[in-house]
Amino acid sequence: MFELSNTQIGGWVGAFMLPLFRIAAMLMVMPIIGTQLVPMRVRMYFALAICVVLVPNLPPMPVVDAINLQTFLMIAQEILIGVMFGFVLQLFFQTFVVAGQIVAMQMGLGFASMVDPANGVSVAVIGQFFLMLVTLLFLAMNGHLVVFEILAESFVTLPVGSGLMVEHYWEIATKLGWVFGVALILVLPAVTALLIVNIAFGVMTRAAPQLNIFSIGFPLTLVLGLVIVWIGMADILSQYQVFATEALQLLREMARIP
Repeated sequence: MFELSNTQIGGWVGAFMLPLFRIAAMLMVMPIIGTQLVPMRVRMYFALAICVVLVPNLPPMPVVDAINLQTFLMIAQEILIGVMFGFVLQLFFQTFVVAGQIVAMQMGLGFASMVDPANGVSVAVIGQFFLMLVTLLFLAMNGHLVVFEILAESFVTLPVGSGLMVEHYWEIATKLGWVFGVALILVLPAVTALLIVNIAFGVMTRAAPQLNIFSIGFPLTLVLGLVIVWIGMADILSQYQVFATEALQLLREMARIP
């Protein structure tokens, strides 16, 4: 009769299950893979495949009891680490969505919304366009490979069972405010140009009150807004490279014990 001892089960749990929880938690939260477009079963199979490839190359894992409070705490810790990795990537992607929504509100296109198939929520069309653009740029520049590399390195720089440094992660959390700053930097030229257009319409209304400025200004603002967004696309690549580097560097800092 085939029997397993507690030591063997604990060794398997430490060697395979603990890394699997960190990997699966990140894949469930991160953009592209963690969206509704990818079925839950496919994500689990993908996490299992990554775990099988990584485990032979990882440092020795701690031997834990199969059923123990400390084991459950270590599992919760690994899930938390993986969720934080995916959350940072989500913030990076949502920065461009916020930028698109700001531009859409300024140009009067905020009413034009569509259902985001990835998240199942209604977003502005411009925001969805920016999200699709940054997704393609992220994949084209092998950003997903960099994320997997950081994830593999995290098992060396942040070993399983090493414990979380609350002060370290609180310091990193304070840096997440750059998200809204990045969104403003992305759309500041467009918002400034649209503000000048609205001021010009206001002056026209005061100078010639008999003009129906709403029937003229609304479609003109939409057209000028689209032209401004089209012109701003010429510099989107350089801005994306800077912000993607900052996001990935922040992700690498999270995977390191201070």
